[in-house]
Amino acid sequence: MERWPPLRYADWADTAQTLHMWLQIAGKIRMTNTPPVNHSWHVTLYVSSRGLTTSPMMSDHGLFEIEFDFIDHRLIIRTSEGEQRSFPLQPMTVADFYERVMSALRELNLRVKINPRPNEVESPIPFPEDTTHRSYDAEAACRFWRALVDSTRVMSAFRSKYVGKVSPIHFFWGALDLAVTRFSGRTAPLHPGAPGLPLSVAQEAYSHEVCSAGFWPGGNGADAAFYAYAYPEPPRFADARVKSAAAFYSKELREFLLPYEAVRTAPDPDAALMEFLQSTYEAAAELAEWDRTALERDA
Repeated sequence: MERWPPLRYADWADTAQTLHMWLQIAGKIRMTNTPPVNHSWHVTLYVSSRGLTTSPMMSDHGLFEIEFDFIDHRLIIRTSEGEQRSFPLQPMTVADFYERVMSALRELNLRVKINPRPNEVESPIPFPEDTTHRSYDAEAACRFWRALVDSTRVMSAFRSKYVGKVSPIHFFWGALDLAVTRFSGRTAPLHPGAPGLPLSVAQEAYSHEVCSAGFWPGGNGADAAFYAYAYPEPPRFADARVKSAAAFYSKELREFLLPYEAVRTAPDPDAALMEFLQSTYEAAAELAEWDRTALERDA
């Protein structure tokens, strides 16, 4: 249970890719069994005291919930009627995982149907056909979850300083990132679209001015990092001074990045992350002339 554990992507790439698909299955189940909420907030997962959870979802009989337990390494489905099904998280294909989840739902008399095609990934393989991704390193999965736990602690303190509209701290299974978003209250120009997302989804998500920050566990050879961006991006945002020597602005992604390793190895990791979150937000809010007096408070 190491605080701020190492998370070098090359050490767990196969597990990360498999787990990404497993989490998408749970996320799609939540998406189809939860009333819509603006900005697609009804589709997200949440960090729990043992892993990641869908939080309660709706059924004809009450509520049900799916949790990835990264301590005992089990997938657990619970209902408000007191029933439960579970199976071990261990090496298995995405196709096998998908069948086991859907079979457990049928045993619980839960009628669930999802689009079995993954989102926001290159060359997506439908879940029932995916025998390529089959890795599960329990220690790596636990390190990933511990990084989410530590990130959530700091992001929760950061979130508490804002009285304007602000998102929950939630996990988007499409891009595999933990995020928190602050809103200025003003509408934004129509978003031009984002890879892997329907245009209507992107435009609804960014219907208002935002400053968003979060944690991404890595992918495509890149290691884990924290990020921060604004939409619409105000003039001179890329030149803003961020309170972290390791942070930099990516012209390709149009966001500030701070390597996870730089936070993990800092003398005070919590303070290092908080400085990044606060300074990138202040840069965006000042340059875009947000009404900070009305939107902020002392924690």
